[in-house]
Amino acid sequence: MGCQYFDPCDHGADTFTIAIPKVTFGRGCLAEAGARARALGMTRIAVFTDPFLRDSVYVATVLDSLAQAGLDAAVFDEIAIEADDASVARGADFIATGNFDGVVSVGGGSVMDTAKAAMVYGLYPTGDFLDYFAPPLGAGKTIPGRLLTHLACPTTSGTGSECTSLSVLRINNMSTKFVLGNPLLLPQEALIDPTCCDSLPAMVVASTGFDLLCHALECYTARAYTRWDKVEDPTRRPLIQGANPWSDLAARKALEIVGEYMDRGVNNADDREARDQLMWGASLAGMAFGNTGTHLGHALSYGVTHLMHDITTPGYAVKSPFVPHGISVVVSAPAIFRYTAEAAPDRHFEAAGYLQADLRGAGSEDSGEALAKRIIDLMQKTGVPNGLNGVGFGPADVPALAASTARQVRAIANSPRETNLVDIENIYAAAMSY
Repeated sequence: MGCQYFDPCDHGADTFTIAIPKVTFGRGCLAEAGARARALGMTRIAVFTDPFLRDSVYVATVLDSLAQAGLDAAVFDEIAIEADDASVARGADFIATGNFDGVVSVGGGSVMDTAKAAMVYGLYPTGDFLDYFAPPLGAGKTIPGRLLTHLACPTTSGTGSECTSLSVLRINNMSTKFVLGNPLLLPQEALIDPTCCDSLPAMVVASTGFDLLCHALECYTARAYTRWDKVEDPTRRPLIQGANPWSDLAARKALEIVGEYMDRGVNNADDREARDQLMWGASLAGMAFGNTGTHLGHALSYGVTHLMHDITTPGYAVKSPFVPHGISVVVSAPAIFRYTAEAAPDRHFEAAGYLQADLRGAGSEDSGEALAKRIIDLMQKTGVPNGLNGVGFGPADVPALAASTARQVRAIANSPRETNLVDIENIYAAAMSY
């Protein structure tokens, strides 16, 4: 592991905390939703989904299971494909007026993230939407009490939101995504049914797969938990705490899954083994980064989705402009890991190996290039856009992209290498094409 990551004599904290939900994984497990919800004590349930899934067999399976268990359910589906504060406000009204004692979310990351945040604002309204966000963006206001019991049912193989205490939301008046993080947001249980991925278009599998890849890479190469200041009150220790022994275990396996199954899962919809493995890898990466945090990959992605303009993405029935989250992350990833490798070469070299990079004749001094080349190889094999040029950006956009990203203070601080505005500009410039 290396003492730079796990030295108990380091000047910072020497304790880490791990939190994950109870997880059930397997084909057909959505049919267990009723029994699981009833065992959790739910009687009246708010079912969160989106308009694209509302009439799907997956939502129907969950609703039928809840009904067979004798549970009352009402459906909320007014959720944007990229979760935003408007979706949360609508969901909060639904929670506030519904007399619910439990939530079941069925969908991708936007659905699960909206469900988490809607409980916060529906149960504990506040004058400013940003009050519960951490400084410097928000006021860092404490959520006053517990949320409703949450059973999360992901339908894509990327976000891992079913295993995190995070809600990633687009703040519309700022046109940028920010992270609402609090241990109270962690679902109590997750039903992970890879059947949901059988019919996903190739580009959706690619986008979510690269989200999974970058989750695992970023938390494996993040600053170590020992590098942060001690938190005197153990109940206030954040789960976004940097790389730790638990996150390493989950991230390593997630990276191995991507290296083995990403190409197959994207390019062959009939390859159930590959798509099942990617679904499992997404949850593992969620367990990892939910207890670590991401860093520059996700920080720079928010600049992309802030300033995206006339661009659409095949496989998504969404009006322009739209760049799916995983694509917004991976277009800068090769340039990012070339940059960060200097600060943690062994970690980057190990990560390249887990991804099945060709490391013949290479050493840790080559880790950034080896890792970048393997990411580019996977991008080419899965047909995603070739860097920032491929999603509508050019060199003239670099200053604005960097200025937008500079607001992502927490993620930038989690990077293994100290990073300033000029560094971010240089990374974006290097990420135009590969």
